[in-house]
Amino acid sequence: MERYAWKAILLEGKKEEYVRRHDEIWPEMKELLKAAGIKNYSIWNVGNDLFGYYECEKGIEYATRVQAESPIVDKWNEYMKDVMVMPLDPETGAQPHLEEVFYLA
Repeated sequence: MERYAWKAILLEGKKEEYVRRHDEIWPEMKELLKAAGIKNYSIWNVGNDLFGYYECEKGIEYATRVQAESPIVDKWNEYMKDVMVMPLDPETGAQPHLEEVFYLA
């Protein structure tokens, strides 16, 4: 199973709203992530930095493509842009992938 990590910036004073929106994540967004083969998705916060991690049971390339082609993700990104900044990778249309430099199973 491939692992994927991303980062973004939480806008000042928006943490409570960011958490609320994820507590109420849309059912169609959950279904899309499941269809993309994404499991064990978590998001972490320190200061204004956000770090996301998930596992891709169908591979990173597949998960990235499904998300990039989805109007649901486009709608979610529009919904979230007043609480966070996440520049998308111009080649994939998805979150920029962080390079893994250490892993211990």
